[in-house]
Amino acid sequence: MIQATAPGKVILVGEHAVVYGRPAIAAPVWQTVATATLVAGAPGSGCHILAPDVGLSLHLAEADNDEPLAVVARLALERLGFDRMPDWQIDLHSEIPIASGMGSGAALSTALVRAIMLGAGQEPKPAIVSDLVYESERFYHGTPSGIDNTVIAHGVPIWFVKGHPPQPFTPARPITLAIADSGIRSPTKETVGEVRRAWNADPPRFEQIFDEIGHTVLAARRALEDGDVPALGRILDTNQTLLERLAVSSPALDALIAAARQAGALGAKLSGGGRGGNIIALIDEHGGPGVCDALRAAGARRVIVTQIGYARA
Repeated sequence: MIQATAPGKVILVGEHAVVYGRPAIAAPVWQTVATATLVAGAPGSGCHILAPDVGLSLHLAEADNDEPLAVVARLALERLGFDRMPDWQIDLHSEIPIASGMGSGAALSTALVRAIMLGAGQEPKPAIVSDLVYESERFYHGTPSGIDNTVIAHGVPIWFVKGHPPQPFTPARPITLAIADSGIRSPTKETVGEVRRAWNADPPRFEQIFDEIGHTVLAARRALEDGDVPALGRILDTNQTLLERLAVSSPALDALIAAARQAGALGAKLSGGGRGGNIIALIDEHGGPGVCDALRAAGARRVIVTQIGYARA
């Protein structure tokens, strides 16, 4: 039996604008993971992929060409030089909320690719895994930036610009985030598509907003490198205002953000595509429990606390 995992992720700053060439900063969330378990099947049984969390049972040889998990599995087998389907059963499970902005699709694909590479006796190098998973991301997100597959495959905080190699980095001081799930599913592909249509209708207006978001990402990197946590909190708030101008926030997300700020969060914003999914709140060691309680009282279905900048246990 072979088992491989992949983390969820949050975008700290820069979502949506990252699709248009501006930078973004993202980090893995190892408190919630996707897992792939590979076992040998009977001779001649072929390759079966079972993913009950998303209601899928695939016989890889017969799966449609537009099924993301089948696409990425076939690409991985092709990359490894398989000339016929291996006799494997691969079970996929995920703790990551679906359509919540935490990279559930990329994490499932990453865990799957890692298990396939390990099953073939190959080291699942992050850059190779990321490239393979990006192809499946096109089915989840339409015109993905590549940030989800990159941060999840590398498993460390990254500075990301579309079309450029990712730059892993560690903040000067660890930061703590409360991630609150609104419970509202909002596929990233839909919000990315709506922003694209709005950009097509008024490019100058949206390019200006994307530029402003890019400036907040630069400021966030400086704050992280300087260990200036209060400044980072203010930057998160500024990024949220810009995302509201893109019309990707929602009353439910606004309520969670307001509750976090009122309870003492240093800053808060939506994370991911928006409209639903998650918000992140920057907290300190003193105010964390109160912020988490306030988020639950404001309707959060689940609150995860994660540290960015600590070495993974």
